[in-house]
Amino acid sequence: MNNISKYTQELSRDQKLVISSTASGFALENMDVLFLSFAMSSMIKDLHLSGGAAGLISSITTLGMLLGGIIFGILGDKIGRVKTFSHTVVIFAIATGLMAFTNDINHIYMLRFLAGIGAGGEYGVGIALIAENFSHDRIGKMTSIAAIGGQIGAVMAAVVAAVIIPTLGWHKLFLVGVLPVVLTYFIRKHLHESKQFIEAKKHAKGSFFFEVIKKMFSTPRLMWQSIGLTIMMIVQISGYFGLMNWLPTIVQKQMHLSVSGSSLWMVSTIIGMSIGMMTFGAIFDYFGPRRAFTIFLLGSGVMVYMLILAHNMFALIIIGAIVGFFSNGMFGGYGAVISCLYPTEIRSTANNIIVNVGRAIGGFSSVVIGILMDYYNLMVVMGFLSALYLLSFIIMISLPGLKELGLKKVKKA
Repeated sequence: MNNISKYTQELSRDQKLVISSTASGFALENMDVLFLSFAMSSMIKDLHLSGGAAGLISSITTLGMLLGGIIFGILGDKIGRVKTFSHTVVIFAIATGLMAFTNDINHIYMLRFLAGIGAGGEYGVGIALIAENFSHDRIGKMTSIAAIGGQIGAVMAAVVAAVIIPTLGWHKLFLVGVLPVVLTYFIRKHLHESKQFIEAKKHAKGSFFFEVIKKMFSTPRLMWQSIGLTIMMIVQISGYFGLMNWLPTIVQKQMHLSVSGSSLWMVSTIIGMSIGMMTFGAIFDYFGPRRAFTIFLLGSGVMVYMLILAHNMFALIIIGAIVGFFSNGMFGGYGAVISCLYPTEIRSTANNIIVNVGRAIGGFSSVVIGILMDYYNLMVVMGFLSALYLLSFIIMISLPGLKELGLKKVKKA
């Protein structure tokens, strides 16, 4: 964390406002999403939900993220990052707060879809804000700092849920989700559009939809770049949700270990993720994206499979932290790469389309892993996840845009 302090001391006032607001937004978004996970067992009991009905809540949230990513990505490029970012925060905050007042599953579905729309729209707009307020040789570090905000949100959700649910119930937990509205006041009062965005808007002409198609899919090279990055994001989300959702169950069923220390495992994994994010950002900015992704994708492929060697809780905590370091350390890098490869006028749209399609498809990894667990052993499950990371590595080295970004880093050095 000393590295974060070092980076922020070198920033201007406007840059500090940008990074603090985006990191806070990502933290509050992740807190909101994880509230559902911590409240789920209580909701199933109180509302007498079937497993299918309960599982549909998360799926609907993910679909909302996909729609919100497209809508707010376009709005971010059309009307501005700051205004759009504040809208997304208000939407997911109010939708989360209203969960405290309903016991109807259909209302819950509607509110989670609405919360997903807000949460899904936030990522690309926030990343675009960062990309346009920092030089390219610092984007890796800054997007990683913002991504660490999401991990802080996970810790906040665990702490708040542990305090509120046992004493006040799950309804009151969602009332805390209204707090992000305060962030919108801060955003509107202190943030303003970047000169880069204002200049790009002056020269914008023609149909925006045509511009998105032209600059993301109009040539075989651009089409493969967009599809390849989307597949990489699918793998990223698949690994994260697959491990976080199923590892406690895997530990209990396959390793015959107690899961009483799962909270300790979660904390160690989040610490590993945060250290990984800062390390990835430094490698990204100094050596370029290809080297950074090579180290972390190959490291993920190896370390995920090494989880089968965890035969006690101590080993699980250590290996889990290392897995977190590699597998989620590179999350901020996707936003950095997309922001470098796509022009200002479609930057938030490109980020949100690629990331939220990855979320929507990658989120089904929990289902796939659940099926594999029904029919195969732990080695097959971990082998499947390792293979996904190796697939992502093969796709990554085939993307010419990433190679060119790396060459620019070498020439600059």
